[in-house]
Amino acid sequence: MNIIILGAGQVGGSLTEHLADEKNDVTVVDNSETALRQLQDRLDIRTVRGDASKPATLAEAGAEHADMLIAVTDSDEVNMLACSIAYTLHQTPTKICRIREVDYLKEEKRLFQSGAIPVDVTISPEHLVTDAIHQLILNPGSLQVLDFAGGKIRLVAVRAVDGGPIVGRELQEIREHMPSVDTRVAAIFRKSQNAIIPTGSTVVEPEDEAFFIAASENIRAVTSELRKLDASYKRVMIAGGGKIGASLAKRLETNYQVKVIELNYNRCRELAEDLEESIVLNGSASDSKFLQQENIANTDVFCALTNNGESNIMMSMLAKRLGAKKVITLITNPAYAELVGQEIDIAISPQQITISSLLTHVRKGDISNVHSLRRGAAEALEITAHGSPQNSKVVGRRLDELDLPSGTTVGAILRGHEVIIAHGHVVVEEDDHIILFLTDPTKISLVEKLFAVGGSLI
Repeated sequence: MNIIILGAGQVGGSLTEHLADEKNDVTVVDNSETALRQLQDRLDIRTVRGDASKPATLAEAGAEHADMLIAVTDSDEVNMLACSIAYTLHQTPTKICRIREVDYLKEEKRLFQSGAIPVDVTISPEHLVTDAIHQLILNPGSLQVLDFAGGKIRLVAVRAVDGGPIVGRELQEIREHMPSVDTRVAAIFRKSQNAIIPTGSTVVEPEDEAFFIAASENIRAVTSELRKLDASYKRVMIAGGGKIGASLAKRLETNYQVKVIELNYNRCRELAEDLEESIVLNGSASDSKFLQQENIANTDVFCALTNNGESNIMMSMLAKRLGAKKVITLITNPAYAELVGQEIDIAISPQQITISSLLTHVRKGDISNVHSLRRGAAEALEITAHGSPQNSKVVGRRLDELDLPSGTTVGAILRGHEVIIAHGHVVVEEDDHIILFLTDPTKISLVEKLFAVGGSLI
């Protein structure tokens, strides 16, 4: 696929790595010669230095022959204008645009879906991050929560702890404990080791990070096998009243006791007018006395969501030491995520969440959902099986007969409205939605080839 990426920042750069590794023809456009050189030194790509919204720049980047344009510069206006020019001058088939400003998103139907601005897909990092944090709060004890098949199937990561019923035992004992609940552990990440694709005889160890898949209604039951269930959260404290903090507070305030801490007084007044039940506080979440006055010790979840990743880390460590039961930290520099220790429970990377959403629209074939896991170390995707036993390598075959790439496992299938947890004897049928887990994301092209409908196989 011939793809043009506008913007060589953290999102554009990471996306370029994903797509270049999968043998796409990628051209990156940016004003920064340094950023372009750093990418070109590592990857087999083309680069163009220039203003992403200028017709001459887009022409030089090869817009005339591009299959897809992905506009992820720091400017919403540049992104929208570039998509419009690419369509008007070159009829670029697919245009994906990152939009951050809420005012534009409020008018999404009239601006974009109507075709007034020729954008096929809008990506809002703030909305995506808010959704991810909301799911973590709705699912106490989880490290990552991902929905597939319209929410019917859920993939959840939890950390196993001493005291869990099957910790120190074989995975197959889950069925003995819960004979009416079907689940599959797709992968286990153990300390510094690479991912383990488990079997029924795999023994779960304390501190294992286990990714399991089940019908959404069974998630709490399966979580209880790996760790003592956390009580439902009630009190949430949010540090940072920006777009993400405000959006999350609005989402939570009817069901939780929410406090928002914001340093800027004028912004506090805006938040107080917009939020109905949340308490808005003017102060610094880096002030230990202030946190103690606001009863941090009885806070169930502390969310550090300012635009400063370093400040978020320090706030979270302080809140944890002062008694917050769970801390969720927004980290804008992916390198910092590796430095997070035991004092930060969950690190959220806006870049990785945004890239997951982008990859859903970039993948070829019938891939309808893609999620990046563990900061890009693994990937989960939803793909639809098409064809017949005569022209498909998948349809009509048992799961244990599929020629899956190494490190790839099937977790579940949605067939109509029925959720089927993957077992070797299950036979794939046409139009099944299949959820796969890949410990090596570079193998995605092999998965696509496996599911592609070809000529007669007889």
